[in-house]
Amino acid sequence: MEFFTDLFIDGEWRAGGGGERFRVTDPATGSTLAEFAVATIDDCIDAVDAAERAFPEWAATAPRARAEILRRAFDILTAEKETLAELMVLENGKAWPDAMAEAGYATEFFRWFSEEAVRVRGDFRLAPAGDKHIIVDHQPIGVSVLVTPWNFPAAMATRKLAPALAAGCTVVLKPASETPLTSAYVVEVLRRAGVPAGVVNLVTPRPTGPAVSAMLHHPAVRKLSFTGSTEVGRQLLHEAADTVLSTSMELGGNAPFLVLPGADLDAAVEGALVAKMRNGGSACTSANRFYVHRSLHDDFARAMSEKLGAFKVGSGLDRDNQLGALVSVGERDKVADLVDTAVAEGARLELGGEKSAQGAFYPPTVLTGVEHGATINATEIFGPVTAIVVFDDVDDAIRMANDTIFGLIAYVYGEKGEALRVARRIDAGMVAVNRPVISDPAAPFGGMKQSGLGREGASEGILEFLEEKYLGVEL
Repeated sequence: MEFFTDLFIDGEWRAGGGGERFRVTDPATGSTLAEFAVATIDDCIDAVDAAERAFPEWAATAPRARAEILRRAFDILTAEKETLAELMVLENGKAWPDAMAEAGYATEFFRWFSEEAVRVRGDFRLAPAGDKHIIVDHQPIGVSVLVTPWNFPAAMATRKLAPALAAGCTVVLKPASETPLTSAYVVEVLRRAGVPAGVVNLVTPRPTGPAVSAMLHHPAVRKLSFTGSTEVGRQLLHEAADTVLSTSMELGGNAPFLVLPGADLDAAVEGALVAKMRNGGSACTSANRFYVHRSLHDDFARAMSEKLGAFKVGSGLDRDNQLGALVSVGERDKVADLVDTAVAEGARLELGGEKSAQGAFYPPTVLTGVEHGATINATEIFGPVTAIVVFDDVDDAIRMANDTIFGLIAYVYGEKGEALRVARRIDAGMVAVNRPVISDPAAPFGGMKQSGLGREGASEGILEFLEEKYLGVEL
């Protein structure tokens, strides 16, 4: 497989100015996949300068023309879906079914925003005083810095690139250093689709902080879109304040999964398997805290242990495997430490709990006897660990679900009417009711509280990259 391992600046692939490279490894084997170019701060500023030069012409490009480029990118990625999936398996470690699911999801953002590019609405009306016409228009916000994480290297890139380009913005994409090959491939697809030079740029600085700070303080940059941890998001918000940047923040989660009395146990277990194990649990939307009513608790825990115990674990290159490696040995050890701490705090290990001797693998793990507020209950696990808390009163379950600084997503299983009533009381930007997955390019993705600011996807996604302009026109 051909890897793109250089920076992409002003329409050209080029090595970093310092001549340095960093290793990209396969977490399943620890072997080196490629040596990727390190971007210097000067390289990052060159990328912003290129985006600044390209912005006027791209902003003035007809929405239909921008849409056609995005549609061509969709067509290319659709034809090359398995190539994209294999890249993610190699550098991220995920299982083949997860990689194929992400490839399809990521590709859809190019199709969705190719359609949204031509549907941005404005407003025209007579002022109440009758003295003028009020015209409300939208214009591209400007050069945008896009910072993406390692857990969904394709989808997080396309979910930002597509609306930014549809809106008429030029961009600098900074992917995670664990997974730059996927982002580089997506950028190459956009080049092939006809994106003009300077409109899309890719940089991979190490260390990240000083280079991102330099870009955010460049006077041409007017937008930051970030997906990652809440801790880093707070730091970037401080940086963005210096120049009053518009920010979109998709931050951490600690998703509760509520199984209410009277819930269909089989449906709840099947839903929990998907909500927990999608992407090996390495997702901000992953079910993290399981609150199960006492009447269903024992059967739920037993069924989860039986089904997870049958999971096939191994390299995603073996397409029969259901759980791949975590992105790094460090991530594996972090998950192992959380499980060890949970057991030390009184939880019971029903399944798993032993890290692999080789590779960044961690087995499906089930814990019962977890107390609300335990370390594992207050932490985003980012791994294949099901930690179950028993409850007796639904109001108490809702209180525990809301007892967190996060509010990205929640899951509720129960009789439809009660489940919907409970869902309305949960403090989360998204609630899945009797289903395990609700992410959709056509739906607004985002959280409440310290899980983020703004929305991605849907009609709201393109508005994040547009400024509203009011024109008062004399009658």
